[in-house]
Amino acid sequence: MGVDKKYRTLKKELGLLDVFCIAAGAMISSGLFVLPGIAYAKTGSSVVVSYLIASFMMIPTLFSKAELATAMPKAGGDYFFIDRSMGPAIGTIGGFASWFALTSKTAFALIGISAFVQLFNPGLTELHLKIVAVVFCIIFTILNLFGVKHVGKAQVILVIGLISILVVYVIFGFFYIHPSRFEPFTMHGMAPIFATAGFVFVSFMGLTKVCSVAEEIKKPKRNIPLGMFLAWGVISTLYVLVVFVTIGLLEHETLMHSLMPISLGAKVFMGEIGLVVLGVSAVLAFITTANAGLLSSSRYPLAMSKDQLMPGFFSKISKRGIPFVSLLFTSIFMICIILFLDLEGLVKIASTLVLLLFIFVNLSVIMMHESNIKHYRPSFHSPFYPWVQIAGIVGYSFLIFEMGLIPLVLVGCFICFGFTWYWFYARDKIWREYSLLHIIERITGVKSTGYLVDEELREILIERDGITKERFKKIIKECEIIDVYKYARPDKFLMKIAEELSVKIGIKTEKLYKLLKKRSSDSNIAVHPGVAIISHMIKGKEKFAILVVRSKIGLFLSDTVDPVHAFFVIVSSPDKKNLYLHTLMWIIQATSTSDFDKKWVEAKDVEKLREIILESWEDRKNV
Repeated sequence: MGVDKKYRTLKKELGLLDVFCIAAGAMISSGLFVLPGIAYAKTGSSVVVSYLIASFMMIPTLFSKAELATAMPKAGGDYFFIDRSMGPAIGTIGGFASWFALTSKTAFALIGISAFVQLFNPGLTELHLKIVAVVFCIIFTILNLFGVKHVGKAQVILVIGLISILVVYVIFGFFYIHPSRFEPFTMHGMAPIFATAGFVFVSFMGLTKVCSVAEEIKKPKRNIPLGMFLAWGVISTLYVLVVFVTIGLLEHETLMHSLMPISLGAKVFMGEIGLVVLGVSAVLAFITTANAGLLSSSRYPLAMSKDQLMPGFFSKISKRGIPFVSLLFTSIFMICIILFLDLEGLVKIASTLVLLLFIFVNLSVIMMHESNIKHYRPSFHSPFYPWVQIAGIVGYSFLIFEMGLIPLVLVGCFICFGFTWYWFYARDKIWREYSLLHIIERITGVKSTGYLVDEELREILIERDGITKERFKKIIKECEIIDVYKYARPDKFLMKIAEELSVKIGIKTEKLYKLLKKRSSDSNIAVHPGVAIISHMIKGKEKFAILVVRSKIGLFLSDTVDPVHAFFVIVSSPDKKNLYLHTLMWIIQATSTSDFDKKWVEAKDVEKLREIILESWEDRKNV
């Protein structure tokens, strides 16, 4: 029987280098190759400070998204975090805002590609440039339809080449800087520096958009935060150095009126070759942004469709694991933007919406923490919680106000649109628990929630940590099973277990023996008549082992515990906590069937014991 497209899952194909290159590639584009000239006209040489401010203002959201993405590595990124923390109404606003902002930025990158094509053919008209942008959009759509693995490979090649060229530009250009060109450092005082920081903030937007493809990343607990931190450090440093060198290379008037300042800067010390090389680099930069942007933005309609906030056909996934309807819809919308809308105004709209989104994301972390939901277990924890989130919310609000009245009006309109869509399309279709309800419950003392959001997070953790049915089967098939045929004193029995496990987990036998002996005196180890489990967390990393014992005559571990026929020992380090907890839960499920004890005692050999555990577990899951 075939698998319905609607219910296929996204494939995990992206590694650490892919994450770094998607995040870095989404940052290196218009913010570096086009905006410095426009930003310089607003504030002068102090534009370097504006870029620094924008970079440091990313830190609260970088911490918050790293935490949320490792706790909930799901397609949709911002939308999913906001929806599960503050509810579907705010989630609708966040989803549309994320999608619109990233789609607009990607469309701007596509136009950027066509603009730099003029270096090689100055006779191109505006219509020709738009056609070039549309062609590139179609190319990237086809590339994405073949799978994120191919997108990731292309992104790695492009980003590494681009970073190499920019490093060369900074090193050689530094020797041609004229210090006098940094005077006056501020042309209009301090206020424009902050307003310009808000304007160029969109340059850093792509950094965290890799979260929207979190569901397709291998080892998300490690690769998501590490990839984002590396991208932030490397690209922020490049931004500041490249802008600094460019200011020192170009005359004031030239820089103010240029839409290709980096290319002109290279021309100063490399001539026409430098102009062409950096022009090609700019095209590569726009390609990486457009490529990563189309990949990321197409996941928002997918995530919203799965939650019934958009029509169901957006969640259909192809045999290659690609949300093809969502991808095609996003691509068509980008083409409409390219052909009919004013892209310069869209950059300001995108920056404002990004700031609004980042406020929501930082609020989401606070909501998730304060709700005390059991299965909210990020592998990365934001430092200095909640102060860094509060600082981010205040800072982003300040930048929005500094950008002027029009962005504020646009934000208001967008919020109204999101609420209207939710009210008339989705409100009657869904009811979902979210962390804010749990906070209200704590404050009022009135029980109004169940365990729905907690159960959803538990399922996400199972998928995140690879705690699958097949993994549990593998654990049982490979674990050590001992058959005890005669009576053994509790201390000797526990010492034998300690000796068996100590080699596997790298801990001294005596130390493990003391831990097991202490736990064996607890009457709670008897989970069912004839069944006992000793489980213990130990120090270290990558430590996990199970040992199973069968005794037909029964083991007496203490005066408070009945004779034990099935004895399980689970030892784990803290980094394997989720695997440890789910394995413990599944073993309890397996041993709770009515005839388990009888089958266990009558089993002929060790292999039959393994079959009994797995068969009983499957029977329990199907009840």
